[in-house]
Amino acid sequence: MSPKKPFSKDIILLEDVETAVGNIVNKMQEDVLHKLKRNGGVIGVSGGVDSSVCLALAVKAFGPEKILGIMLPEKDSSPDSEELARNLAQIYGVEAIKEEITDTLSGFQCYERRDEAVSKVFPEYNPATYKMKIGIKQRGLFSNLPPIFTLTIVDPDGTEKEKILPRNEYLQIVAASNFKQRTRMSMLYYHAEKLHYAVIGTPNKHEQEQGFFVKYGDGGADVMPIGNLYKTQVYQLAEYLGVPKDIINRTPTTDTYSAEQTQEEFFFQLPFDLMDRYWYGFENGYPAGEVAEVMGETVERVEALFRNFERKRKTTEYLRMQPVRNYYSS
Repeated sequence: MSPKKPFSKDIILLEDVETAVGNIVNKMQEDVLHKLKRNGGVIGVSGGVDSSVCLALAVKAFGPEKILGIMLPEKDSSPDSEELARNLAQIYGVEAIKEEITDTLSGFQCYERRDEAVSKVFPEYNPATYKMKIGIKQRGLFSNLPPIFTLTIVDPDGTEKEKILPRNEYLQIVAASNFKQRTRMSMLYYHAEKLHYAVIGTPNKHEQEQGFFVKYGDGGADVMPIGNLYKTQVYQLAEYLGVPKDIINRTPTTDTYSAEQTQEEFFFQLPFDLMDRYWYGFENGYPAGEVAEVMGETVERVEALFRNFERKRKTTEYLRMQPVRNYYSS
C-alpha cells in the first residue's frame, strides 16, 4: 500500500479531469446500456451546477438525442432556475420540457401542511404575504452539541423574524416539503419508463454521505454519475464540460422554501470549498492536528467538526439503507 499523501488544500483536486470524465462516461454507458438495458437518460434540470454537469456527462455518454431534460418548477421555485435550465438544454442540444407540479403538490396538501406548522410558531404568518425558510446556524458546527434548526419568516416589507424551531413543527415542515422531491422523482420515472430510459440522479458526494437528500425523492435514481465527487470536483468538471458561467457562478440553493436560501444556510453550515477539504480529511483518517495546521484552524475546532461529521453521517444512515426484507427464510 502506498503511503498516504500529506494533507493539503489541493489534495481534493482532480489531477486529470479529462480522464475522470472519460471514466464516468464509460461507466454510464456500461451501466445504462448494458446492465440496465435502457436506451438513454432522463434528468431533472434545475439550473444548478450538479444537474448541469450530469446533463453534460449524459450527453457525452448517449448523445443529445437520447437525453430528455425536465424542468419541474412549483410556486416556490425561483424563475431563474427555469431560464438557466432552458439555456443549458439549448447549448447541449437536448430536448427540454416543463412539468409544473404546483397542482400536484396542492393535491397532497403540501403547502397547507407546511404552513400549518409554521403558523404554530409564528401565529402572524400568512403564506399569501409572508415567505419562510428553515436553517441551521453555523455556530453549532464547531461544538459538541447537535444542530438546532431555526424557522425564519419574512414579512411583506422584508423584515425577518427568527425562532428556534420545535421538534414537532420541524418534522412536519420537512415531511410536507419532501412532497416536492418525491413528486419530481415520480414525474422523472414516468417519462423514463415511457421512453425506456434510465433516470440520471444528480446528488454529489456530500449530499449522499451527509444525508442532504430525500429518500425516494432526489435520492431515487438509476445511476448517480457524480455521487462520489466532492463539490470542488463537480466544479472542475463543469469548467471542462463547458457549463455556462452563469450556472457555475450561481450560489447553490435549496430552491425548496419560499424565502431565498443557500444550501450552506440550510444544511451544510460551511462553504463547499472548506467543507470539501475538512470532509476529505475526516473520511480519509487524517489527524485533526494535521488538518488544522493546513487549514489555519485550532485542533479543538477541527476535532469538534469531525465529531459533527460523524454524528451527521450516523443520524442520516436511515436514508441510505435499503428496505429490510429478511424477515423469513425457508
